[in-house]
Amino acid sequence: MAAVYVLAEGGDALHLAELVGDHGSSYGLPAVFTLSGHSPAAAAFRAGSPLWLNPEELAAYAATSGDGAFRSGPGTLPAKISLGALPLGRGSTELGCLLVAGAVADGFDADRRSLLELYADQVAAGLESVAARVAGRAQPKSHLGPALVPLQGGAFTLVLGTGLMDADAQVLELLGIDPEEFDGRVETLLSCAVPDDIPAMMSIVEPGRLSPAGEQLAFRIRRPGGELRWLGLRCRVLSHADGTPERILGVVADASYLRPSADEVSIVQRLSARLAGATTTREVSRMVVEALREPLGAARIAVAELEADRLFVTLLDPPEADAWPGLWRSEWRSEWPDASRHNLPTLESALREGHVSLWSPGADLEPGLSGIGPGGLAVLPLPADGRMVGVCLVGWEEEHRFEPEERSLLTATAGLVGQALTRAHALNAGHELATMLQRSLLPRKLPVLDGGVAVARYLPATAGLEVGGDWYDVIPLGDGHVALVIGDVQGHSAAAATIMGQMRTAVRAYAVEGHPPDVVVARANRLLVGMETDLFATCLYVDLDMEEGIARFARAGHLSPVLRHPDGSTEEMVVEGGPPLGVLADAEFPMTEAGLIPGTLLTLLTDGLVESAHLHLEDGMRRVREVLGAADVADPGQVADELVGRANGRDDDVALLLLRYDGTRVRPVRTHWTVWRLPNAVMHARRFTARTLRSWGITEELDVALLVVSELVTNGIAHTQGEVRLDLTLSADRLRVAVNDASPRSPVKPSGGVDWESTGGRGLLIVEATTASWGSVPLSGGKQVWSEIPLSHGGE
Repeated sequence: MAAVYVLAEGGDALHLAELVGDHGSSYGLPAVFTLSGHSPAAAAFRAGSPLWLNPEELAAYAATSGDGAFRSGPGTLPAKISLGALPLGRGSTELGCLLVAGAVADGFDADRRSLLELYADQVAAGLESVAARVAGRAQPKSHLGPALVPLQGGAFTLVLGTGLMDADAQVLELLGIDPEEFDGRVETLLSCAVPDDIPAMMSIVEPGRLSPAGEQLAFRIRRPGGELRWLGLRCRVLSHADGTPERILGVVADASYLRPSADEVSIVQRLSARLAGATTTREVSRMVVEALREPLGAARIAVAELEADRLFVTLLDPPEADAWPGLWRSEWRSEWPDASRHNLPTLESALREGHVSLWSPGADLEPGLSGIGPGGLAVLPLPADGRMVGVCLVGWEEEHRFEPEERSLLTATAGLVGQALTRAHALNAGHELATMLQRSLLPRKLPVLDGGVAVARYLPATAGLEVGGDWYDVIPLGDGHVALVIGDVQGHSAAAATIMGQMRTAVRAYAVEGHPPDVVVARANRLLVGMETDLFATCLYVDLDMEEGIARFARAGHLSPVLRHPDGSTEEMVVEGGPPLGVLADAEFPMTEAGLIPGTLLTLLTDGLVESAHLHLEDGMRRVREVLGAADVADPGQVADELVGRANGRDDDVALLLLRYDGTRVRPVRTHWTVWRLPNAVMHARRFTARTLRSWGITEELDVALLVVSELVTNGIAHTQGEVRLDLTLSADRLRVAVNDASPRSPVKPSGGVDWESTGGRGLLIVEATTASWGSVPLSGGKQVWSEIPLSHGGE
């Protein structure tokens, strides 16, 4: 016998809601138990713990009960009946009480009690679901819609040491397994479950998840006839005396109340219909957010494609950078960031397994994921054609309790989205190829600068499907200089993206060689003229001395830079310029020089940010100046986000490069000496070095510096023609010794054994052994060989 009593609305009595058993209504149970009365049901409910009575104890209760229940005789409980009273619900969720009776002469043993407690938890879950589907607290009724007592249910025992399972006939019937064919292996039962639910079932017996308390799980099975059925599972772990887990007791019952509601089915149907018409990955991502965010009450949703080992985000909602963890915005160089999946081991594991993963609040996740869903996180791998093509992350800010139907909804959604992404790629293969090319050609991250902070943003066009040719770069140069470059290749096509990559590479190569801005731009112009293309490009090149704050500009048909001064005032700089690159082979590009003071914000941009079919160039530049004037330059990244955040409905791509100039704390001291080609040239270079270093207060490192000067100057005179110059630079913690000559050929360190009796071949080995670092860089018409000597203390 099993009887469910629910708490009355007034909270002072338990009303009979359902009664099942072999003898129908012949147990003499009353319709109502008062909570203040003397009955097993009231006592268990008040105590909040099960009450177990053997036949003798039950008879004693019946003798003193005022409601006439449990007395032997005609129409009442048979003799030798044991009883259990188990409260339903815990804490603030008090639902009622379950009474179970059985012909057990000596009372229920420990295993039966554990199974009945799990059974009571199943009843409570069903009662809670029923109560949630009717308005308010369940009223006293003889029946509340679906059966409260799961008639279709059974029990099993799993021995952890052997993996063998003893399951009763009811469990096998639920799963559709013939008892004569059951081999006692847990794998046989797992094979009946829907594949997406198996990882959650296996997690119950993971070492870190074993607990003496009951574990609850709702899962789906596919019966032999193809019927999809929801089952509820609760488990309890029994351990040895030493605490080692020994067995798992479990009950399985029908959980048809967990079937997706009509609303959940309609969500999937509507999403499927809309995705059928999606032609771009952006459309697919937007439809997913619109379909899931409101029904799930999610705070954040991210959709990302998987390409090789990187995740390329196609949509973040909300789109504001500060709404996401640092990993997702530290590389906010484009409209959406990209990240290596190896930096997110939890996500990488979910992609490898291919199943939906649900993480409760407080789960031990890496920072890049925990910040997305502090109240709960769902990781949805997106499958298509037997592989994972992307991932969807759904996060909640407040504590979120995952319902079984949510997992079903998310699993169905993942399959739809994965297929939709694949279709979108197939429809736009050319555009996807060009987009991938463009991504690979833009710098993945910007260098850390001494004396300033640089940030960049890139946004593709939203109108049309072709990619553009905007690019930017930040190139560290020698002697505290840095080059800032921004450009725009004509047109929107794969050809434009290809030319963009070639121009960026060429400008970087010319800059590293040490050419001044006008020469860098002129050479890039001649290179583009010589290419077999009708495309042209605009470019703005800046060489900034981070120590002195002197900036030299060269412009080729590009927009002028915008300055924000430390006092908040802004100006559009007047920079002389020449025609776009690729127009005239002999074009000249005059330089413009300007001084920056610490706190100045330098802004380089392309026309997509300030000009469109609905925005005049003058109005766009004025808007940029207004945003810069009101911005807080303490966070250049936030300033960049504010600038690009208003660029909606773009018919051109956008590139933006910002640099906040801070200046160096200690300005280096520099001097140089022109080495004449005389027999005693090295001696004069050593004397100049000794005098200079003593005046700078350097004594401990003097001998090493003189040795390095001797070797480098000797090499310059012996192996080159033309002028040789010695440069000495003193910074806060190091001395830099550099020798410039007119030969472009880099010095070669001996690779084999050295003949120490020979008169040459040891110079670079000596330099390498006595300095912290050394190297060679090309200069216009020659090269510079340099070495750095660390100082034990700064010069005076």
